[in-house]
Amino acid sequence: MALKATIYKAQFNVADLDRHVYIDQSHTLACHPSETLQRLMLRLITWGFNANEDLQFTKGLCETEEPALWIKSLTDDVELWIDLGLPDEKRIKKAAHKSEKVIIVAYGDNAAPVWWQQNKAKVSQYGNISVVFFNDQTLAELEAMVERTMQLQLTIEGEQGWLNCGEQSCTITPDWWLR
Repeated sequence: MALKATIYKAQFNVADLDRHVYIDQSHTLACHPSETLQRLMLRLITWGFNANEDLQFTKGLCETEEPALWIKSLTDDVELWIDLGLPDEKRIKKAAHKSEKVIIVAYGDNAAPVWWQQNKAKVSQYGNISVVFFNDQTLAELEAMVERTMQLQLTIEGEQGWLNCGEQSCTITPDWWLR
C-alpha cells in the first residue's frame, strides 16, 4: 500500500520592506512521503522571500517536468522558475531556456558547496539564473516550527528575514551565490 501525502495549511503574511510587497495568503501544501519537513518549510520560505500573488506551488516532486514554484503568464509562458535542490546540468539548461528568470535554491551544508564548485561555470554562463543557499541550521529552525496548521509572519528587510510562527521565531539570512 502506497503512503499518502500529509496535508499542511499555512496562513502566510509577508511584509517585504525591500520590494514593498505586502501579502497575506493561505496555502495548502501536500508533503510527499519522500519529502522532509525541512524541504517543505524551505518551499514555504522560498515562496515568502519571492512573494507574489502569481507565484504558485507546483506538483513538485510528483512532476519532474515542473519546478517547486513558478509564475506563469496568461499565455502560459514561464516567467519565474524556482527549483529547490541541486539540479543537474540538463535541468539547469532546460530551466534557463524555458523561463525568463530562474532561481536555484540550494541546501545541504555538505553537498551544496561541492555542487556549486562543480556547476558554477555552467550556471554562470546563463544570464537569467540566480543561486541562493540556505544552511542546515536555518532548515533545522524552520523544521521546529512545523505544525499541520501554521500562522506564519515573515518580515524581510536588508535581504534578511524574520519568521514568526506562534511563540517561535527565527532569523533567516539567505546566502546569494549568484545574482
